[in-house]
Amino acid sequence: MATVLESLTIPRATATAAVVPRAAAFSFSSSSCSVKFSEFNGLTLTSAALTRSVDSISLTRRRLRRRDSVFRVSAESSDTTLQLPTLSEAEWKSLVLESELPVMVEFWAPWCGPCRMVQPMIDELAQQYAGKLKVYKVNTDECPTIASDYGIRSIPTVIIFKNGEKKEAVIGAVPKTTLTTSIEKFL
Repeated sequence: MATVLESLTIPRATATAAVVPRAAAFSFSSSSCSVKFSEFNGLTLTSAALTRSVDSISLTRRRLRRRDSVFRVSAESSDTTLQLPTLSEAEWKSLVLESELPVMVEFWAPWCGPCRMVQPMIDELAQQYAGKLKVYKVNTDECPTIASDYGIRSIPTVIIFKNGEKKEAVIGAVPKTTLTTSIEKFL
């Protein structure tokens, strides 16, 4: 089961190829149409209630349109996602800086929509690299000193540490491939 975390309504005029990437999957029903984005788990673009039949909808890679329509972008979170450990300032040194394995740390906050969008992807990476990489979260609201020490100015920010040193930082909601590339450099 999924829960809608945030939604944003965008006017039809802006729903063009810039919004709908080539890797999107389209689905139709008698009452709605939706676009799922493969690069971001849980991100869906859904039309408002249809007033015309499905035949009147035109969805192509060049243009996503429907007369008098509004599309809603929703970020969903699966209720079955892995719960990564959230670090406190007291645990930072022993779990991150003194770790024998490389460590990936996601700096986030509960109010951050993009942070919640990338959380399922971070969970997948934690499972994928289990035994090779440790993965933790740091809530920037609860640990401002750690965030300040590492120059965190925007979230989500993912930092990879190896031998207690910051090796690479990835800022923003990025595709899984971007994080995978960064991780592979330090394994």
